Amino acid sequence: MNEEAKNKVKECIEAIRPNLQADGGDIEFVDIVDDIVKVKLHGACHGCPHAAMTLQSIVENVITEEVHEVKGIENVEF
Repeated sequence: MNEEAKNKVKECIEAIRPNLQADGGDIEFVDIVDDIVKVKLHGACHGCPHAAMTLQSIVENVITEEVHEVKGIENVEF
């Protein structure tokens, strides 16, 4: 993925962060591998039973609408 697309992904994540932070959570950009955006959820989002739904219905939708090269999003655990 080119640098411009990667920067757009980061911008999308920064736009989403305040919504997650308002609920006590957070999201961090990790990497993009094979057009899959890797993120790490923090705070209340980490381990939340609704985290997968949040990733799919909010984060993935926003990013894939803005950056068409992205095929999906994945939460990574360290």
